[in-house]
Amino acid sequence: MKLGVTKLSSSVRLALSLGAVIAGGTSATAFAQDAAPAAADNAAQQKAANLQTVVVTGSHIRRVDAETASPVVVIDRAAITASGKMTLGDLVQQLPAQTGGNTNPQVNNSGGTGSSSIGLRGLGPNRTLILVDGHRVVNKDVNSIPASMVERIEVLTTGASSVYGSDAVGGVVNFILRKDYQGAEFSTNYGESDHDDGAQSGYRFTFGQSSDKGNIVGGIEYSKMDGIEAGNRNYSKNAVSRYGTNGTGPSAPQPVSNNIGGSSSAPYGHIQLKGTNFASAFPGCQSGYLARNVGAAGTTAADYHCFQNNGANSDKYNYATVNLITTPQERTGAFVLGNYALTDHVTAYFDGYYNKTTANFALAPAVLTTSGGFVDSADSYYNPFGVQFGGGGNSFSARLSALGNRQGFYGTTTGQVHTGLKGDFQLGEQTWQWDAGVDYGHISQTEVITGLPNVTELNQGAGPSMLINGVVTCVGTAGVASTAIAGCLPFNPFNLTSAASQAALAKAASPALTQSLQIEKTYHVDFNGGLFELPAGTVQLAIGADYRKDYAHNQVDSTVQIDPTTGTCILGSQCSSALQGGFNVKEGYGEVFIPVLNDLPFVKSLNVTVGDRYSKFNDFGTTNNFKFAVEWKPFDDLLLRGTAAEVFRQPNLTEVYGAPAADAPKISSDPCTGYTGNPVNPACVNVPTNGTFTDTYVTSGTQASAILAGSAYAGFPIKPEHGKTFDLGAVYSPSWAPGLSTTVDVWHLYLNDTITSVGLQSVLNLCAAGQTVYCQFISRYPSGAQQGQLTAASIEPTGNLGTTSTGGIDFSANYKLPQFSFGQFTIGVNATYLKYYNQQTAPGLASNVTYNDAGHFLPFGSAQAAACPGAAGNCLFPRWRGQGYLNWQSGGWDASWRMRYIGRFQMGSASPSQDVFPDGQCYYNGSPNPAGGKYACTLTGQKLKYGATVYNDVSLGYNIEALNTKVEFGVDNLFDKQPPFLYANNTLNANTDPSDFDLVGRYFWGRVTVKF
Repeated sequence: MKLGVTKLSSSVRLALSLGAVIAGGTSATAFAQDAAPAAADNAAQQKAANLQTVVVTGSHIRRVDAETASPVVVIDRAAITASGKMTLGDLVQQLPAQTGGNTNPQVNNSGGTGSSSIGLRGLGPNRTLILVDGHRVVNKDVNSIPASMVERIEVLTTGASSVYGSDAVGGVVNFILRKDYQGAEFSTNYGESDHDDGAQSGYRFTFGQSSDKGNIVGGIEYSKMDGIEAGNRNYSKNAVSRYGTNGTGPSAPQPVSNNIGGSSSAPYGHIQLKGTNFASAFPGCQSGYLARNVGAAGTTAADYHCFQNNGANSDKYNYATVNLITTPQERTGAFVLGNYALTDHVTAYFDGYYNKTTANFALAPAVLTTSGGFVDSADSYYNPFGVQFGGGGNSFSARLSALGNRQGFYGTTTGQVHTGLKGDFQLGEQTWQWDAGVDYGHISQTEVITGLPNVTELNQGAGPSMLINGVVTCVGTAGVASTAIAGCLPFNPFNLTSAASQAALAKAASPALTQSLQIEKTYHVDFNGGLFELPAGTVQLAIGADYRKDYAHNQVDSTVQIDPTTGTCILGSQCSSALQGGFNVKEGYGEVFIPVLNDLPFVKSLNVTVGDRYSKFNDFGTTNNFKFAVEWKPFDDLLLRGTAAEVFRQPNLTEVYGAPAADAPKISSDPCTGYTGNPVNPACVNVPTNGTFTDTYVTSGTQASAILAGSAYAGFPIKPEHGKTFDLGAVYSPSWAPGLSTTVDVWHLYLNDTITSVGLQSVLNLCAAGQTVYCQFISRYPSGAQQGQLTAASIEPTGNLGTTSTGGIDFSANYKLPQFSFGQFTIGVNATYLKYYNQQTAPGLASNVTYNDAGHFLPFGSAQAAACPGAAGNCLFPRWRGQGYLNWQSGGWDASWRMRYIGRFQMGSASPSQDVFPDGQCYYNGSPNPAGGKYACTLTGQKLKYGATVYNDVSLGYNIEALNTKVEFGVDNLFDKQPPFLYANNTLNANTDPSDFDLVGRYFWGRVTVKF
């Protein structure tokens, strides 16, 4: 399949023809007619012949045929240029084969590093292998690859672990370099949205020179993108939620309505009190929480009111308006690649690139919360309630507006080098090629986050305090003036606008610093060539061996070093820990191409390819992954193809050695609600047995706190994922319509032992269901007002949980029309239909459900999204995705129209037995269904359904030959299509899915390119 021009075979055939002309110094026809070369010309002839074979992504065998058993989509240089995209990620992420949510510069709240990841088949970036010229790279951020060094992008849309090893599960994205460029060019570009924001600018300079002995290509590039504030778009300026109609009690959803919601951690507080005093002072307060009255001092009960979750008088904080929906960033890159013939049969080569990215994010002010380690003493002078908050006492949270917005600053440096020797030799009558080289890649990143409070210092200020000589003073012992604490500023969390609080917060403000490094080294040797002749052709073999070593190390400030006993750190948020670990793997592969039949009735050709790869990891043992592929041409116009292959993925460094880090999971139910102790439930240790227990995270709808940890830290077993992939397809290029090519591929993938972070909800459910290995990760307060409530020391381990299977159909049609007097037209379409995407998210539970997520959007907090491989736990799996294009060229003019289609979808449960509303919870009426053993979820509301979204991009260019200059102008999102408004209880960035939909709106861009 081919995006933007024609199919793969057309572009490769053109390249091969040009290569033969260059190599032979004459025409392709003359080369073909040279049937009896002299012995002295053998070397030159063989060199030219070698240029007519290529290695297509998905195989190590060199082939003349570009269309093989592997389905490959190609984005060529012309399509890269015509798109107007400044980064490769912007382009590749639009492919229909990518789904399920992935990071990009729009997914700001998930990091803000400016990176773009690729997750083919909805399996996430960890199951998509990124290559540069067929070699693994250390950084999965495809934006770090300089766009001007890439000749084309080959996207293999099936598993290929037998060829490339780990990670090649959903597919492979291979960036092929511009090795033969000659000349020099400079381009500059500028773009801006029609909201007068989101400006992008940049320049690129590329040069190339060649000689009889070799060539060199190099270049530099720079780009800058401004951020866009969420408040500048109607769809994102408010945090909006929607609720269903059923349920009872304080946690029941309100009648269906669209609410400007937000966070319960508001500047005026979210204060929990328990006991009869609260009930009498605030009768009818179903929320169970208080907020300070606007303008009140907060010194008496009269200064507070019942916290309002909804409606016109809602106390929730609208954090959305100050967030960013695109990541401000600057990128500087450079690259160089070249080769030099040492002899007629040995060539030295080198390619490398460097990228430095600076990016930042902005978020609403930080939250001070008892779940983050804050404790306010009952003996604080400013505490009007006389009870302790935090440390097992009542809960408290507030938004620290006085500190200003949280801001993050990232500096990321990527370097990648590949160098070695390659050549050819004769083995009997066959010519063999060999390649021996080394790859080195590193990523270093510095992260600084400001606007955070030093909770340890605030805790001292919120400890016991009293009036001493008319001044509020911190004391070590309540009521004892002689224990005054020098340098301590008393802190009043109940009135954050007071002078005392402002002074304490200013003193406690502290940045968080994290530095990380990852290094990958690979040594490889590869051979491929003919073994012997069969009547149908040459049997070919490719063999090789790799040795790879990966290492990661990150350091964190003491202020964010997490305390594993409490799950908190000095800054209260951004808690993390140092990571250090590595692994090595020794691998060997073999692949055999066997031409079985040819030139027979209904068998123009029949070929079989068999391959296997053996991998030995120092930490996870060995694995073999096998491939069997068939290509059958009944006649010249039709190719039928099929592949069956084994796939696997080794746990990555973070999944194994990931040190504890703070997480904010959402839980919709606690198995200990109403616990009586009969029967005993291991998930309910420390929970009162009087039958009155309710989980405050469930009833309030707020996010919990927990520790996210790798398998090594959690002491939890983990092993590689294993699975199988199948592809059956056809390529039809009719001779009666030259220039037309169509493809169809039916694919299926099954993955077992899925590696995932086992979320807090799953930990609770699995422990309660009798899988006691999970019970060790549950931490509850043993006593006090918070007895039984979950603490921040609960652990979410990384391990193998459940299975994933997915399948569908890919289509493509590309047609280069006959030449007209008014120009040349090419037209095409590329589409994917997702038939099913099944996730088993709770194996071992009696209520285990396998979800079919096809056609659904999974918001953060829903049961299915717990296993979502995409960004921020939000995944979109529309049934249909597609791209279309129409290109025109006449003389110096060219124009392009490109269309992107995202099919309709719905929000709600993909399970046939229950429904889930967008806040991630299912509200049950009645008791368990005796027949099915599951709750009957009888919601009266309907699932939220969304129609298809279509984006249209256009461009126009003119080549001024006299000036060697091309001027281009384009408009992306021509009709200013707005993203769908998704209601998910305030858990979505910008109230939509930024991984898939355009947040910028109509965007104008221009570019000028000068060639020298």
